[in-house]
Amino acid sequence: MADSARARVRKKTMRTNYRKRVSFARGAAFLLIAALCAALAVPGTARAGRAVRLALQWYPQAQFAGYYMALEKGLYAERGLYVTILPGSANNNSLSRVVDGRADFCTAFLSSALEYRDKGEELVNVGQFVRKSALMLVARKDSGIKSVKDLDGRRIGTWGDNFQLQPVALFKRENLDVTLVRQSPSFELFMRGGLDAAMAMWYNEYHRLISYGLNPEEMTAFFFSDLDLNQPEDGLYCLESTLEMWPGMAAAMVEASAEGWRYAFAHPEETVDVILRVMKKANVRANRAHQAWMLARMKDIILPDGAKDIDTRLRQADYERTRDALRSSGVIENDIPYNDFHKEAAR
Repeated sequence: MADSARARVRKKTMRTNYRKRVSFARGAAFLLIAALCAALAVPGTARAGRAVRLALQWYPQAQFAGYYMALEKGLYAERGLYVTILPGSANNNSLSRVVDGRADFCTAFLSSALEYRDKGEELVNVGQFVRKSALMLVARKDSGIKSVKDLDGRRIGTWGDNFQLQPVALFKRENLDVTLVRQSPSFELFMRGGLDAAMAMWYNEYHRLISYGLNPEEMTAFFFSDLDLNQPEDGLYCLESTLEMWPGMAAAMVEASAEGWRYAFAHPEETVDVILRVMKKANVRANRAHQAWMLARMKDIILPDGAKDIDTRLRQADYERTRDALRSSGVIENDIPYNDFHKEAAR
């Protein structure tokens, strides 16, 4: 009987210890799951964030809506990036900010970035968003300018060296003798007839001319993209050392920015609201109709020719056309290989 009693006690003790172990294991598992859930509930920036500075090449406006919406909707944060957007201005060159270490990434025209690379700066393109050039020449039809040949002997307004590459290439190709005149942002000289043609961006100055009272039917518009002088504009750039050290960060920047553009195009009214708020905070004069026009035109040049989705690759043919045009005009000297300059960061 004693042996039987001891056996029953032993079995009871074993069952009790087993239940305790099971209970402890279940409790530990619950705590682990709870901890994981809590971690996942915290935004990516708080879990494993990296501070990133993105420099834009101009003041806040819908030209950069995708980046602002990626920040606004937490798309950078979801990928573990603390992004600060640094607006540009006439005195703040976005490429210089990256080269000097004041920014990690920047937006810039391909032609401008190639100039820096030609001078020895290790800039690389990690994503290309604007595929179709929005740069154009605008003339009043009452000036008699109806074709490119009619520009011969005329006074042409320009903004400066970085924006003269395409028009100079055009004038050289067509053997046109023109006088280049520095134009003001107000277009007063053009409106008064002091310039026969003026440079404009389709998403910006062209709409301003319409707001001044010129109807599209009263203007002759020459798009460089239609004149076999398409040079990709806004792309995303960083130093090659940044890409090598943090390839995942570059990929996240490109992917989140692309997602920001998709959101902006799908929600134009909300996007314009955000842009107007940012512009007001930066003390930049804003107009809803103009920003809505700009956003719609950005969609046209980021998704040209009926494209269904954003392609962040810099196409080799576009790159080589731009590089060769810069070399033939003497802007750059070196034959910079495509694979050295464009590094596809997006996964």
